[in-house]
Amino acid sequence: MDVSVLILNYNTCQLTMDCIESVYRSSTQYSYEIIVVDNHSSDDSTTRIPAAYPNIVFIANQDNGGFAKGNNIGMKIARGRYTLLLNSDTIVQPDTLETMVSFMDAHPTAGASGCKIILPDGSLDKACKRGFPTPSASFYYAFGFSKLFPDNPKFNGYQLGYLSPDESYQVDSLVGAFMLVRREVIEQIGGLDEEFFMYGEDIDWCYRIKEAGWEIHYCADTFIVHHKGASSRRKPFKIIYEFHRAMWLFHRKHYRQKYSFITNGIVYTGICVKLVLSLLKNKLLRATPAPVSDSERRVHT
Repeated sequence: MDVSVLILNYNTCQLTMDCIESVYRSSTQYSYEIIVVDNHSSDDSTTRIPAAYPNIVFIANQDNGGFAKGNNIGMKIARGRYTLLLNSDTIVQPDTLETMVSFMDAHPTAGASGCKIILPDGSLDKACKRGFPTPSASFYYAFGFSKLFPDNPKFNGYQLGYLSPDESYQVDSLVGAFMLVRREVIEQIGGLDEEFFMYGEDIDWCYRIKEAGWEIHYCADTFIVHHKGASSRRKPFKIIYEFHRAMWLFHRKHYRQKYSFITNGIVYTGICVKLVLSLLKNKLLRATPAPVSDSERRVHT
């Protein structure tokens, strides 16, 4: 088996079926399996998906343990030389699997790779190629310096906006919406950190992959479409909280010992301030209600 495609589903039945269908439309010489892990959906996912696609492996969890735990369950039974994390709200192109597996085979020192990710409006999902969120990179990103100086590497260490999305190169981090990981890497460093519930686990995994001596590559030769938060501005508290908790977890795990207590204090304070501001902004948006998108419901409890 060349590729194990892992799709985590949570109340995104139709999106997941569309995603599976796009994988089946792949034009590739490589063999693959599709593993769908359902995180205790309350819609009709557990009946419709396995009925429509009897050849996939379908796992129905009895609770929602989050993005990392759900994917780890799928990894334990994955048989492929590569494991592909694929969001349920994505559509792969017919050449995506062929291009990406060929890329990994041609780059044996690459532990993981990702492709270009396009949003429904045609713009780039900037999370598909990132630097690590060091204190300085996070500061420049959070306070808008990266937008003021888009071509300056100093101020764009996180989203790497100074690098062309149409070229391929090594990066620090990919996004969990599409991440192709070598089997040897998973055997060496383990799966996703389940302390992260629905954000940050992809960056943490990439950090551990690079620490283990592997390269991480962004490949611009193919793309997927990501229906990311397309219909919502207002978010449930759980999503806002987990987003900011992931920042705190990542810094505590990887950077706390590398910086002074003053820097750490500034980082933690900044995260708290940003959380409060995000909650206030979200409260103001209640005056104009918007539905929560399927992509944002994927692991929300």
